[in-house]
Amino acid sequence: MTLQDIQTIAVIGAGTMGQGIAQLCAQSGFATLLYDINGTVLEKARVATQQSLAKLVEKGKMTAVEQEAVFSRITFTQDVLQLRAEVVIEAVVERLDVKHSILNEIADQNPPTTILASNTSSLPITRIAAKVQGPERVVGLHFFNPATIMKLVEVISGAATAPEVTQLMKDLAIKLGKTPVIAQDAPGFIVNRVARHFYVESLKLLEEGVASHESIDRLLQASGFKMGPFQLMDLIGVDTNYSVTSAMFEAFHQDPKFRPSRWQQQKVDAGHHGRKTGKGFYDYPEGS
Repeated sequence: MTLQDIQTIAVIGAGTMGQGIAQLCAQSGFATLLYDINGTVLEKARVATQQSLAKLVEKGKMTAVEQEAVFSRITFTQDVLQLRAEVVIEAVVERLDVKHSILNEIADQNPPTTILASNTSSLPITRIAAKVQGPERVVGLHFFNPATIMKLVEVISGAATAPEVTQLMKDLAIKLGKTPVIAQDAPGFIVNRVARHFYVESLKLLEEGVASHESIDRLLQASGFKMGPFQLMDLIGVDTNYSVTSAMFEAFHQDPKFRPSRWQQQKVDAGHHGRKTGKGFYDYPEGS
């Protein structure tokens, strides 16, 4: 398969990341399928896409005609049987069993040439591919939030990933307007391993009562960071961030430097997942 052969991209999971990836694909000219089993989540993704495209029109970055064309390229669906594409990108919960189940279901109804990409931020591609039909076509394609804006994409090869699949996904990332970097299949890949302590150490300061989360955010912003760690966790999803930290803690054999925070776990247990739930480390009134 070549880049020119890719006509349709299917995105599985219509949460924040899935919605952003789908919008990005449509903006890049691809017919796009966005699937989620949850109709409410899918409808929120539809509304979020409309609002995001409308903002681009308001800012003069897109015409109303282009907005309509981009939106028309996206099919929002709860029918898994519709997911027939040259490239499938899963952006579901960070659980191996869930990823194995959905990727095998997709593999059953697509030709062996269909590339199965995972947007995982922490799970090894080799472990995902190990129980999926055709592990040579399973590859990591890790976008960053918000996917329509952040330039970096990590392209990760598992032990069985065919080199030509990795190269094709690198080419696709460039076509999507991204800057791809090839990463080895190591815990956290590159960015999450380096950035983990941005969160972990900040949470330790909070646990030890050294400073409030607001003060830590302000200090790091004053040091040059666009967002503080707690603001960023709320944007990414406190639950997602906690899941990644927990996975890396296990992958590094409980190395204390990756220990998840009890404060963060408490937020997750309470359902305070950040912007998407209206409350995280900060409160987000509806519409803000």
